[in-house]
Amino acid sequence: MQELPTVDYQAPNAAEQFVESLRNTGFGVLKNHPIPQSLVESIYKNWQAFFDSEEKHNFLFSKETQDGYFPPSVSEVAKGFTIKDIKEYFHVYPKGRVPAQLEEEIREYYRLANEFASTLLNWVQENAPEEVRAKFSIDLKDMIANSEQTLLRILHYPPMTGDEEPGAIRAAAHGDINLLTVLPAANEPGLQVQRQDGSWLDVPCDFGNLIINIGDMLQEASGGYFPSTIHRVINPTGKASEKSRISLPLFLHPRPDVVLSERYSADSYLQERLRELGVK
Repeated sequence: MQELPTVDYQAPNAAEQFVESLRNTGFGVLKNHPIPQSLVESIYKNWQAFFDSEEKHNFLFSKETQDGYFPPSVSEVAKGFTIKDIKEYFHVYPKGRVPAQLEEEIREYYRLANEFASTLLNWVQENAPEEVRAKFSIDLKDMIANSEQTLLRILHYPPMTGDEEPGAIRAAAHGDINLLTVLPAANEPGLQVQRQDGSWLDVPCDFGNLIINIGDMLQEASGGYFPSTIHRVINPTGKASEKSRISLPLFLHPRPDVVLSERYSADSYLQERLRELGVK
């Protein structure tokens, strides 16, 4: 795998460059995109305060709806692993709960990021070979239209204490379930993507960049043409280990009835993966 290029969203050939990067690496990195940096910075600051407070325990997650606050004690175990990731997080869905003082800002971000995601899915579709496009049951952007499954996760990786379980890292190697994941560069580095030879490549984390990666559903829907890439978040060392890391991935999920392939609907695929993760 080549190094990850950063694509200028304003460039005339941005769509082609972006989709080529996705195809080659499973990831695309965009600069000069329309998501306001000031909004992202404000969300990071305000949600850090929320995770630092006791209020988070008033929003404990619902197993039925999967919204709300997931404490470290129930953090995910990546597929194929037995040790929990070192993180806590909050799930925002269109009809899910959000703390009142954080709602307006996070709903605005959800709306903007979803709109932008439709553009990116259009790019993917338009720059895929005809035989791959023919596999899509409907246009990719229509798969997420009015979807209440698309998930915005606010992730908090706490400072390292030295008491972590041996072998535990912030996010163990995993693939995402959904079509695409849209992620503003976090406030601290640590995201890595796996090359085909098994080695790891640092994802550029220049503040202001937007990082997009392919999920398993797009791999399934494209017959493997677009590869879902394994990635992880490694533990910081030195002074950086004393800092929190906030991350804001938007997981683009089709409506449950959308047909992904002959084998799966979006719903059957999601339920299978949630059972594997142990959160269902």
